[in-house]
Amino acid sequence: MVEFTVYLGLFIAAFAAATILPMQSEAALVALLLTGEHSAFILIAVASAGNVLGSVLNWVLGRGVLRFRSRRWFPVGEDKMEQAQKWYRRYGRWSLLASWLPIIGDPITVVAGMLREPLPIFLLLVTIAKVGRYVAIALATTSLASGFYS
Repeated sequence: MVEFTVYLGLFIAAFAAATILPMQSEAALVALLLTGEHSAFILIAVASAGNVLGSVLNWVLGRGVLRFRSRRWFPVGEDKMEQAQKWYRRYGRWSLLASWLPIIGDPITVVAGMLREPLPIFLLLVTIAKVGRYVAIALATTSLASGFYS
């Protein structure tokens, strides 16, 4: 049961980190890797699944967000929305490979939804980006840890 709780916690952290909430999941992954008690493969898979699904939530929100842009409470001005859409149109779907980046990654996934990026292409590119990031973090963590402890 403890094992399930560990993976669930990592999944939730990764999911939340992919949304517009100011969170990060990398520290949780690194901490779990350093314990040596869990499979690195499973940790990467769980973190990646949570992070990709959080990005899908952003995509879904992006699909429906434009209907609210004239509301007073809407958090983004029309000029910023147009600027984001121009940027996405300029760099296209390949910008989703930057969805792992802090600060700009989450808005990219929202704009992809706003501009009706097809879900299969979105999933492919975002998964490549998110898995790649977690693999790089895991490799760096394990190689640094093995060098430190040897």
